[in-house]
Amino acid sequence: MASGDGRTAHDRGAGGAAREVEATAPTVRCEAVTRFYRSPAGETHALRGVDAHFDAGTVSCVVGPSGSGKSSLLAVLALREVPDGGQVWLAGARTVPAPRGARRRWRRDLVAWAPQRATEALLPHLSAADHVRHVARVRPGAAGADPVEVLAEVGLADRRRALPARLSGGEQQRLAVALACLGDPPLVVADEPTAELDDDSAALVLARFRRAAAAGSCVVVSTHDARVTTAAERVLLLRHGVLSTDARRGGGAETVIDSTGRLQLPPHALRLFPDGRAVLVVDDAGVRVVPPGPRP
Repeated sequence: MASGDGRTAHDRGAGGAAREVEATAPTVRCEAVTRFYRSPAGETHALRGVDAHFDAGTVSCVVGPSGSGKSSLLAVLALREVPDGGQVWLAGARTVPAPRGARRRWRRDLVAWAPQRATEALLPHLSAADHVRHVARVRPGAAGADPVEVLAEVGLADRRRALPARLSGGEQQRLAVALACLGDPPLVVADEPTAELDDDSAALVLARFRRAAAAGSCVVVSTHDARVTTAAERVLLLRHGVLSTDARRGGGAETVIDSTGRLQLPPHALRLFPDGRAVLVVDDAGVRVVPPGPRP
């Protein structure tokens, strides 16, 4: 429900009080997010204080080498995991801490998730068309969706009667993407959605993401695939659990300075600092990071 000053009332959340959110606010925002996993060998720090925001109407990619924290960040954004530190806002609602019931409502009404293993998003006893009907019954904005039309968008109209076990890996992935985008939810999160797809199938998936963004969805994708990064408006690089650079289409890659004042130098620049020490020079020319030692 829109108010007279252009703001929108979103989910009433855990406390029951309506939240008024600026229409220009990011769909999802995280601040100083940390995530670690315990094992017999010790703790693995997947995210080390990530600050980021993602806007409605855009397709953003999160990239980085294996183990950089991409999947962990997406799981936190999609409310699949609770961060060990920091904060996440979704559609203006503060999600940490929040009762389990509130998180379930947000995931149902605001978030769609396409996992890297597509079978995790599929029910083995439902055909492709029945999957569409099932999601259409529970997701706001998806009521009355035509399964044939939905599946045709990702090249699966002729597979509408097939159960997941009868679909190839690539077909399962396209079905998971079609279901995630059904009804153009506020936030669509997809983990490596084109990893098993040929060029034609990947093009169908990317076109579906772009249509969702054009309808107002915020689409966040983790990927190693240059086909995806080329199509995205924005590419964020994670390294060692730290957000390193943020590049937008038509602009250069910006080095990210997080809320603690930390920035991450690219690998080629690190070679200038073999001892892991630097001198910060602040003068009228700006800010420079230089190796220790005599300077001209």
